[in-house]
Amino acid sequence: MNGNSSSLAVFAEEVRKEFPVPGGSLVILDGVDLAVDGGESVAIMGPSGAGKSTLLHVLGTLDSPTSGRVRLLGRDPFSLSPADLADFRNRELGFVFQDHQLLPQCTALENVLIPTLVRPRRSKETLDRARRLLESVGLSDRATYRPCDLSGGERQRVAIARALVNEPSIVLCDEPTGNLDVKTGDAVGDCFLGLLQDEKIALVIVTHNGRFAGRFGRVLNLAEGRLAGVKD
Repeated sequence: MNGNSSSLAVFAEEVRKEFPVPGGSLVILDGVDLAVDGGESVAIMGPSGAGKSTLLHVLGTLDSPTSGRVRLLGRDPFSLSPADLADFRNRELGFVFQDHQLLPQCTALENVLIPTLVRPRRSKETLDRARRLLESVGLSDRATYRPCDLSGGERQRVAIARALVNEPSIVLCDEPTGNLDVKTGDAVGDCFLGLLQDEKIALVIVTHNGRFAGRFGRVLNLAEGRLAGVKD
C-alpha cells in the first residue's frame, strides 16, 4: 500500500486479526489496507460476520491486530503504555455504537459530557461546547431529558454529540442506524454530514445499509477478510 502514513488520520496496512479456536485459529481480517485523511468520510459495508466491527475495534485501539501496521495521526497507538493509550483514545477518538450506550440516570447534557470527566476540571468552555453540540444535532430543548424520555433517533444524536465533545480527530461508528427506521436514519445521516463539514474529522462508519453508506465520500466492502472499493 502506497502513501505517507504520517500525513493520514487513519492508516492500516496488511492488518490481520485472528482468534484462537480449538484446533487452530479463526482468521477475521486477512491483510486489510485502509487510508483515511482528515475531513474524509468512509463507509464500510459487508455481510454479517465479515469482520466489520472487528476492524473498527482495531482502528479504535479497543483490540490489537495479530499482525500488520496501524497508524493514527501518524502514531503507532499500540506502542503506547496503557495509560498513554487511554489518554490518546480519549483525546483523539470518538465512538458511536449501534446501541447508543447512554447512561440512563444522566441527562442528555450529562451524557455528552461523560468523555470530559477524566480531565482535571470541567471548564465553562467544555460545558458551552457540549451545549452547542446538542444544539447542532437539534436537541437543545432536550438537554435535561434522560434517555428514557428520548426517541431512538434522539438518543443516537446525543451519542454523536458525546463522540465529538473532546474535539477528536477521528470518529468511528458501528452501525449507527441499525436500530432506526429509514426516516430517523436519514436524520442521523444529516447530523453526521453536517458535523463532518463543521468539525473536519476523519469519519469511518460501519453499516449494512447501502443507502446510508452512499451518502459518504467512499464506500468500501469487507469480504473474505479484505477491503475493496465499491464507489470512488
